[in-house]
Amino acid sequence: MFRQVQTILPLLIAFAVSAGLGPFVIPFLTKLKVGQTERKEGVQEHLKKAGTPTMGGIMFLIAFLVACAFFMGSYPKIVPVVILTLGFGIIGFLDDYLKVVLRRSDGLFPKQKMGLEIVVTTIFLVYIWVLDRSCLDIRIPFSGGFILQGTPLRIGATILAYFVIIGTVNGVNFTDGLDGLASSVTSVVCAFFISASLYLTGQVEPAGAAMLGALLGFLVHNTFKAKIFMGDTGSLALGGFVAGMAYMMKLPVYILLIGLIYLIEVLSVMIQVTYFKKTGGKRIFKMTPIHHHFELSGWSEPRIVAVFTIVTIFGCALASFGL
Repeated sequence: MFRQVQTILPLLIAFAVSAGLGPFVIPFLTKLKVGQTERKEGVQEHLKKAGTPTMGGIMFLIAFLVACAFFMGSYPKIVPVVILTLGFGIIGFLDDYLKVVLRRSDGLFPKQKMGLEIVVTTIFLVYIWVLDRSCLDIRIPFSGGFILQGTPLRIGATILAYFVIIGTVNGVNFTDGLDGLASSVTSVVCAFFISASLYLTGQVEPAGAAMLGALLGFLVHNTFKAKIFMGDTGSLALGGFVAGMAYMMKLPVYILLIGLIYLIEVLSVMIQVTYFKKTGGKRIFKMTPIHHHFELSGWSEPRIVAVFTIVTIFGCALASFGL
C-alpha cells in the first residue's frame, strides 16, 4: 500500500502543477512573443501554427522537479534521473532561447549542442560510477532475468551509454513535431517505467509517476490544436528522462522496444539523408521525420498521434513480457 501511495502522490502533484501552470505560462510566453516558427518548405498546414508559444517544456519540467523533490530523500536513485532530465532540459532551453528570443535561426551550433550533451552525459555516468555502478549492468530481454555484469563489461557499457543516451535524446527530439505526439508517446513509456520499477524493485517509480503526471497536465494544453509547444526544452528533457530511467533499472536495451517510435523517427531521417545524397536528390519519404510523411499522405495529426501511441503501447507490452 505504501508503494502505491508513493506512486499516486507524485503523479497527482505533478499533474496539478503542470496543468495549473498553463494559464500563467501561456499568456506570459505569448506576451514575450516566444512563438513557434514554421518553415515555408515544410508541411503547409503547419504555417497556421506560427506564433504559437513554444518552450512549454518548462511547464512539465518544473512539475517533474517539484514532485520529485518530495521523494528524493527516500528514493536516492531518482537523483541521477533528475540530473539527466534537467541537464538536457537546460540544453534545450538554451537552444530554444537562441532560436525564439535572440532570433538565431539555428539555435545552438551542432558542435556546441553535441559538446553540451556529452558533458551532461558524463556527469550522469560519473555519478553512477561513484554511487552505484551496478546501474551499468545490462538486463537482457526474454532471458529469464539474465544480467550482463562485471567491471570489464561496465567499462564497455559506459562507452556505449554515450551513444544510447544521446541517441535517445535526439530520437525524442525528432518525435516532437505534431500536437501532443511526443507527450502522448512518452506518457506510455512513463507507465511502463512505473510498472517495471514496481516489478523489479527499481526504486524509481516516483520519478516515472511524476513525469507521467507532468505530461498529462501538459497535454491539457498541448493536444490538437495545441495552445503551446514543448520546444527543445521539453523534448530534450524527455529524452534525458527516458535514458535515465532505463539505466537506473538496467534496461538500456529495452529502449529499442519501448522507444520504437523514437527509433523509427531517427532512422527515417538517416535513411532519407543518405538516400538523398547517394541518388543526387531523390527521396524515399515525402518528408522526414516520418510523421510528416504520413501528414503529407493525408493523415490527420490526431490520427498519427493515436497510431504512434498505439505502436508504443504494443512496444511497451512486449518489453513487459521481456522482463
